[in-house]
Amino acid sequence: MKTLKTLLILTFMLTMTLGAKEPIPPVDYNFLAKKEVQRFINKMVKKYHFRRSYLTNILKNAKLDQETLDRYTGHYKKGKTDGTWERYKAHVLDPISLEKARNFKENYYPTLQRASDIYNVDMDYIVAFIGVESKFGEYMGDYHIIDALATLAFHKNRMKKFFKSELENLFLLSREEHRPVEDMYGSFAGAMGCVQQVPSVQRRFAMDFNNDGVKDPMDVEDCIGIIAKFMNKKGWKKGHVVAVPTNFSGTRFKKLRTSHKKRYSIKTLRKYGIKPTKPFDESKAYLLKTRNKTHDDIWMAGKNFRVLTRYNNSTSYGIAIHLIAQSVKN
Repeated sequence: MKTLKTLLILTFMLTMTLGAKEPIPPVDYNFLAKKEVQRFINKMVKKYHFRRSYLTNILKNAKLDQETLDRYTGHYKKGKTDGTWERYKAHVLDPISLEKARNFKENYYPTLQRASDIYNVDMDYIVAFIGVESKFGEYMGDYHIIDALATLAFHKNRMKKFFKSELENLFLLSREEHRPVEDMYGSFAGAMGCVQQVPSVQRRFAMDFNNDGVKDPMDVEDCIGIIAKFMNKKGWKKGHVVAVPTNFSGTRFKKLRTSHKKRYSIKTLRKYGIKPTKPFDESKAYLLKTRNKTHDDIWMAGKNFRVLTRYNNSTSYGIAIHLIAQSVKN
């Protein structure tokens, strides 16, 4: 799950909310000429008993998506793939988006309540997840997933091993859910649906939460169940603290390292003059920073915040979800 974090923000924040350029269409490519592809086919036949003719036909017709490949080659620049905090504020914390969040909660309240009760999680954070990932189901991606994953699985890039595993999971998902691989669409990273799941996550967390007989990643009610299940499995504690602002009022904060992976004792934070401005009832806290154009905001976060970053390994992502959730609370 840790390797998913970048993908899940890539899938929406860059392609949709962050205003990516028009995609370059995939082009014909002879994947079958690559020995690596033949080894992949042999593995799928031997290990999972797929028909060789089926795999050969699918990969014969897969296209090379150069734009997708370009995103994962070259030097990785920190902050490039998860978006700056200013861009988050502009695209998912803007007034229109927050109004959509309130409307979403009202429209799906019975389903949200049911998910909250079953999985013992806070419904406002379910709302926020779906808002950040797909603008409440409005943007779910229009990339041909087989093209994206075949391109990334069989061409050199910094996450090639991961994408090859996801291509394997794509074929397994297709068989398990009786959905043709060639009909699956999503992000350039191979993620699909209103909570932007790559195939391995869909296989693990997918559910038929609306009881219509289909585990549909495009169905909002199923997605509500998926996120609630994810939060529960990752250790969410309903009603517990997520994040609170601190008393820091300077311009740039440099006293301590800020990270959603490292916790400090409250005593240590007080030693450096850092205090919460709202109740914080845990003995240790993650110290977080969101960088604005003119100043830093410093936050103290609890264990629940770490659950948010299990879905996407980004402080900005987690704070965005937290603020959307706060905006829709009754």
